[in-house]
Amino acid sequence: MKNTKFLENVSVFLVLLGGICWGLVGAFGFDLIGMIFNSDPSMMSPLTRIIYVLIGLSAIYRIVLWAQGRK
Repeated sequence: MKNTKFLENVSVFLVLLGGICWGLVGAFGFDLIGMIFNSDPSMMSPLTRIIYVLIGLSAIYRIVLWAQGRK
């Protein structure tokens, strides 16, 4: 049960981070994750790609929880 709560908290954090990042991209064309983890802004580093995948998986996890009626 404790691991589930931790996973839910991490998924909420990552979904919020993803929302903020996409808001910055949409409003200003600024990629926050890319700026933090890339030395070359024209290429996506493996770490940046992993973070984006984790954000996407977190969103899917939150959708599943929402569909099951959980918060």
